[in-house]
Amino acid sequence: MRSVDDLDPDDARRGLPRFSPESIAANLALVDRVGAIAEVRGATPGQIALAWVAAQGAVSIPGTKRRTYLEENVAAADITLTAAELSALDGAVPTGAVTGARDTVEGLARTNH
Repeated sequence: MRSVDDLDPDDARRGLPRFSPESIAANLALVDRVGAIAEVRGATPGQIALAWVAAQGAVSIPGTKRRTYLEENVAAADITLTAAELSALDGAVPTGAVTGARDTVEGLARTNH
């Protein structure tokens, strides 16, 4: 997805701040930075992102509707990022760089109870 126009008219993400046209453009620039690192590595951006999370000692629980993406996600466990790659990722997507809230104020209020 490269634009809010790529979403179905009834897709719930259309109402989320992170999927506003401005946020999508800013966040796709971050995705493209990860994609450049992934391309050098011969992996997908998703695999690199999952390996990056794992390298930080966190456990991710990726969701998917398609078996091919499940297999891609599982393959990320075989990727060990180098110190240089980790540094490049930290620089490409610094903490707080993602634009737009994950949810609306109302949605956050429902989940924070």
